[in-house]
Amino acid sequence: MNHDHSRHDSGPKGFWGSRYSIGLIVLGAIAAYFLLSEHRAHFFGALPFLLLLACPLIHVFMHHGHGGHGGQQRPDTSTPPQPPKTGEQP
Repeated sequence: MNHDHSRHDSGPKGFWGSRYSIGLIVLGAIAAYFLLSEHRAHFFGALPFLLLLACPLIHVFMHHGHGGHGGQQRPDTSTPPQPPKTGEQP
């Protein structure tokens, strides 16, 4: 008796393709509902601080630090230019 498993196994799905991820999303939605319904005053009181905390996180993750604004390449300043040797034309 031979079974063909090739049409059932399309490769590893990973975590987000499994049924556990659906359970995690449902539990997270239920927890978020109860947290917001029972602790609404605490949540809205902390919201301005969460927005202030989001500013540096957005800067780091969206701009990738200070190296890539506008797609311009910065010149390499790690080694200073060498002066021309005596007798050579620049």
